[in-house]
Amino acid sequence: MAAFVLVRRDSYHDSVLLLRVSQALKGLAGVEDAVVAMGTPQNRGLLGAQGYGGPALAAATPNDLLIAVKGAADSPAAVEAELERLLKARPPAGADEETRPASLAAAVGSHPGANLVLISVPGEHAAREARRALALGRHVMLFSDNVTLEDEVALKREAAARGLLMMGPDCGTAILDGRPLAFANAVRRGPIGIVGAAGTGIQEVSSLIHRLGGGVSQAIGTGGRDLSVEVGGLMMRLGIEALAADPETKVIVIVSKPPAVAVAEQVIAALAATPKPCVAHFVGDAVRPEDEARGIVFADSLAGAAELACRLSGLSFTPLPPIADASCVAAAAALLRPGAALKALFCGGTTGQEALALLTRAGLEVRSNLHKQGALRADGIEPVPGHVLLDLGDDVFTRGRPHPMIEPVLRNERLAVETADPAAGLLLFDCVIGYGSHPDPAGVLAAGVDQARRRARGRELLAVASVTGTAEDPQGYEVQVRRLADAGVTVETDNRRAALFAAAVLGRAGR
Repeated sequence: MAAFVLVRRDSYHDSVLLLRVSQALKGLAGVEDAVVAMGTPQNRGLLGAQGYGGPALAAATPNDLLIAVKGAADSPAAVEAELERLLKARPPAGADEETRPASLAAAVGSHPGANLVLISVPGEHAAREARRALALGRHVMLFSDNVTLEDEVALKREAAARGLLMMGPDCGTAILDGRPLAFANAVRRGPIGIVGAAGTGIQEVSSLIHRLGGGVSQAIGTGGRDLSVEVGGLMMRLGIEALAADPETKVIVIVSKPPAVAVAEQVIAALAATPKPCVAHFVGDAVRPEDEARGIVFADSLAGAAELACRLSGLSFTPLPPIADASCVAAAAALLRPGAALKALFCGGTTGQEALALLTRAGLEVRSNLHKQGALRADGIEPVPGHVLLDLGDDVFTRGRPHPMIEPVLRNERLAVETADPAAGLLLFDCVIGYGSHPDPAGVLAAGVDQARRRARGRELLAVASVTGTAEDPQGYEVQVRRLADAGVTVETDNRRAALFAAAVLGRAGR
């Protein structure tokens, strides 16, 4: 099969648009495969592994557009013409559509009452735009990833000196004064404030608070590196201070992936200094009962943090159900072949981190790109045998491509790779809905599971998932649960329960 690569110099386009263009080009007569992506080192490497090559590909830069096509050997001109049409296609402008400002300064000038700037540009340009926003006296939500640690430290120090929030980089979730930003869920207002260095952690906790009957005053994202030694929890501590001063917040919740020990102590001290009851959960860490004497209650999970926060706010509610009974576990385990492997594919880094911690505590050896180091560390590029859990939102997967919460078909592509392992028997997923997410992630996932089962040709593939979200989200919580259930996926009430059910099934099957 013939293959060719076209390169357009200095032609930047949004990754979501490029994925859709790729899918459209695959529909052309004679085209067997097509990839349209920016010329990042990772994308060039992936194309090379798929059999594409040549000097044009080797010389491409991250600012160049790559068009790689297999088939249609004698018609690159037709492919390029269709590409041109697709890239230029835009919905007609509405009569009341506002003129888009050409710069940050122009945007601030046209909206002088706005006090926050959300920045989502390629990482190499993001820090410069964030500095401009801070200089203009605006809080910043920096959605962009691939920003250097040095830039993050400098930006957060400048923001702290100005008394401003600098949420991010790679900050994907916030709810400020009832307004959801980026990936966030439709939750009612209420007395519980959240600060999180964990995007899907904030989403899981806030959604469960809503479903338990509680409400959220503010949810402040900090970016995943905020509790590193280098950053020192600057925004986490500033967020705690802001919630302590907020009259609408009665209970404070903090959520983070495992922090640096010294930084964790600084954050705990900041919580202990507030007069309000506090809940803390460091995903993957053990509960710290010795700190409860300082007025801080530690949760054992994201779901546990939501329950504790609701209880401390004075809410009466029905607790989330415990793990499925032994008969359900036994019935599922009986369907697995001896030596069945777990293949867990997560769109959320925090939900993936929680699942990995729970699986590990259950005695399973799970390879993952969430392991920082050690023998169980997997880079996520090459498939590995045995139990595996991948965070598909990691930078290595999203450079030049949309986040899988925006375009979940990317998870289906990896699912095809992982289920090609003849040992694959149990599948574990998160499904995150809400603003910013795909309009039907459960429908896309259900189709992927169905395709995987067809390819397995009779080999049993059990699938377990949870849905993070609420009935008020655009996709609808119950609608998404039903999509998965109709596809034969076991849907648990929360991420904790889904991971524990998977661990119990594998443990029973192993015995």
